[in-house]
Amino acid sequence: MFAMDPVHLPLLFPEPLMARLRRTAEIETEVVVRDFSDPTAATALAVTEVLITGWGCPHLDEGATTSMPRLRAVLHAAGSVRSLIGEALWERGVAVSSAVTGNAVPVAEYTLAMILLAGKDVLTHRERFRLSHAQPTPAETATMGNFGRRVGVIGASRVGRRLLELLRPHDFDVLLHDPYVDAAEAAELGARAVSLSDLLLHSDIVTLHAPDIRETRHMLDGDRLALIRDGGILINTSRGALVDQAALTGELVSGRLHAVLDVTDPEPLPADSPLYRLPNVFLTPHIAGSLGNELERLGRIVVEELERLAEGLPLVHEVRRGDLTRLA
Repeated sequence: MFAMDPVHLPLLFPEPLMARLRRTAEIETEVVVRDFSDPTAATALAVTEVLITGWGCPHLDEGATTSMPRLRAVLHAAGSVRSLIGEALWERGVAVSSAVTGNAVPVAEYTLAMILLAGKDVLTHRERFRLSHAQPTPAETATMGNFGRRVGVIGASRVGRRLLELLRPHDFDVLLHDPYVDAAEAAELGARAVSLSDLLLHSDIVTLHAPDIRETRHMLDGDRLALIRDGGILINTSRGALVDQAALTGELVSGRLHAVLDVTDPEPLPADSPLYRLPNVFLTPHIAGSLGNELERLGRIVVEELERLAEGLPLVHEVRRGDLTRLA
């Protein structure tokens, strides 16, 4: 049974993928759950063994868990399950899988694109060209370029690891901060393990890929933002809460830093925020993750997980309760 905003179904599961689902299991397509207490869904929920969830799925609280006594697995056709899965479902031992690995792909691609553009100082030169219509002088391009540019990656999450893989063919010097990754593993990932302070002090471009948990809230506060060199670039495609928005706004209004922000806190920013108008800020409306035809990748992961369940094989993308202490 599906539990999500039904608007996402056709993109997550276009007909060829839906046909694969039907070959593997009996699919309830008449009702897509938006409310687990809805009486029109009660009969189907009572016999549901696998719940396929996505954006718009209500919280799987104790009541929802009780309504599905035969539930064996929740296959999430999106990213984090942190806010989706309630304690009762974990206690029952229901298997949980997430397509977060698939969602990491477009986020890492977006981030790589922004790193390359930022290294060419596209933000500054686009604005200069718009106003002056003149070619830049050698002095104005002296600090441009991606050769040897130092990139600091905060968080060896699934997105962080995918980004590190995408950075390998380029001539970057890559630093990594992640408290769960030692020097040897960082080297295998193509980076040098450093402290957060050292990363901020020595990176030209800082990109955030840590989970949004209590320990990471405002991990980049005013003091840490001040460590980034003048003219440094901050990229955030993770969560806005990782950065002290007021402190970052002050740095950006002053012109000392540049930023590429796909996420903010709050989201969206108030209409009167100066960040909408600053030439050193590139704002996008949370579009780095899977959208459009990229959703099919998430659907394919779910279909493959369901096929494994049907064959008695372990899930490849299983999320365990203990993972949530350090993962998104």
